[in-house]
Amino acid sequence: MSVLQSPLRPVRASALLLAALVAVPVAEGQHGHGGDLGHVDFGAPCAEAVRADFDRAVALLHHMQYVEARAAFEAVAETDPGCAMARWGAAMTLFQPLWPSRPSADDLARGSGLLSEARALGVAGRDEALVAAAEAFYADPEADWWGRLGRWADAMAEAHADHPDDLETSALYALSVLAAAPLADDQMARHAHAADVLLGVYDREPTHPGAVHYTIHANDVDGRSGEALDVVRSYAGIAPSVPHALHMPSHIFVRLGEWPDVIEWNRRSAEAALRSPAGGAVSHHWLHAVDYLVYAHLQRGEDAEARALLERVRAEEAPFQSTFISAFHLGALPARLAVERRAWDEAAALDPRSPASVDWDRFWWPEALGWFASGLGAVHTGDSPEAVRAVERLAALRDAADGAGEAAFADYIEGDRLVLAAWRAHAAGDADAAVRLAREAAAHEATLQKHPVTPGALYPAAEALGDLLVALDRPEDALDAYERSLATWPGRYHSLLGAARAAHAAGLADRARAHYRALLDATAGATSGRAGLEEAREHVGG
Repeated sequence: MSVLQSPLRPVRASALLLAALVAVPVAEGQHGHGGDLGHVDFGAPCAEAVRADFDRAVALLHHMQYVEARAAFEAVAETDPGCAMARWGAAMTLFQPLWPSRPSADDLARGSGLLSEARALGVAGRDEALVAAAEAFYADPEADWWGRLGRWADAMAEAHADHPDDLETSALYALSVLAAAPLADDQMARHAHAADVLLGVYDREPTHPGAVHYTIHANDVDGRSGEALDVVRSYAGIAPSVPHALHMPSHIFVRLGEWPDVIEWNRRSAEAALRSPAGGAVSHHWLHAVDYLVYAHLQRGEDAEARALLERVRAEEAPFQSTFISAFHLGALPARLAVERRAWDEAAALDPRSPASVDWDRFWWPEALGWFASGLGAVHTGDSPEAVRAVERLAALRDAADGAGEAAFADYIEGDRLVLAAWRAHAAGDADAAVRLAREAAAHEATLQKHPVTPGALYPAAEALGDLLVALDRPEDALDAYERSLATWPGRYHSLLGAARAAHAAGLADRARAHYRALLDATAGATSGRAGLEEAREHVGG
């Protein structure tokens, strides 16, 4: 496989890190986990010779390394055909509760069949409760995804009530609470409850992979990102070679605007993911880490580093794992690079359904990212017909997602559609409509949680509202919008710079200086050539 040479100068420390990432080849069948997966003692009633392998498979399941976990469970079943719970484990890998992937009809039939095999072999006690919970998910072939998750969560609640002291049941119960939380009106309370359950597991076994992993997900919501940072950072010691484990702490650090941490964790995750391909394909864990890397580099103004990562993705010759996650990041990366740099000509030239290897008809939200970026490019370059086309396509993709029962995806698409519609109204000279639509977008955004698949929005609605108000010469209103955006997403380059400029234009020198200083702090040590940083230095006297 050819490897793209890093275009960055090796004298720069961040370039050396990127070069290390770029130089790692994909090797078919090469794996980097070894035995460092954390501690699991499932107590499966299987042959003694396979119990360690079974525990390893469960650990991989907790790490959400689903392809490898499935292979491990299948290997246990082959060695010990009487191991009923190996069938349960394989069935559990066929649906991924917190991910945007959805099991196919074949997956559902296969999972149901595996659970039938487990029952035929005999299960009792805790194991029977776990099998019954999985059966609740797979029951009714016509049920939708969210209905399945709700039934699984209800059944896991029963399993946990019957076996409250079992670590595996507790960890999986907490996972089920998090998975079904978007269905509930008290989502934040559900996250807090899951975190409490997981803390109980962690207190008894601090290297349990599920306790640490799911705690990060429990705190990956507004208002909880500062919780249990010691648990977050412990993940590297538990699973130092697992791609998803090395990535997960950045879910918290991206919310805190800790860009060096986001970069370091995802650099290591990307390297590990290239050592662990998904069969003959590049693992979506690699693309997941790269998108987080690109996002963090762009927040530091390190455009060259972000560009090199995108080119590395484009140079990849091996196929990518065919999942929603791969499609999302393949759509997000070029869109993110253009929008974050406000490179509107580049955004306008994007093909929203590229690369052609992706079956875009399966992925409404990933496709919408490209239309949003290209539509913004069209608005800012004066191509009104193309901007209209993009708005209309976003509406169609929103409706398709909603019609398929994916209301969350529809909500994310609608937020972007409102932002684009606001800028289109501004370009048409309708300032009132532009502000109304932008405020509607910001209010809509405030009702949503960041989805785990993304490091952040291509263009947060509150930040877009600030930009629009600046364009309308309303700096005090713009400052309020930027500061509301920063309350949720600290450390964003454009929100900080926008707030500083708006404060300066409003004659609020102290607030301007504070935001310029925050921008310099967020980009400390960055290899950026953006003019905004020199502007910040001039205002703070540094």
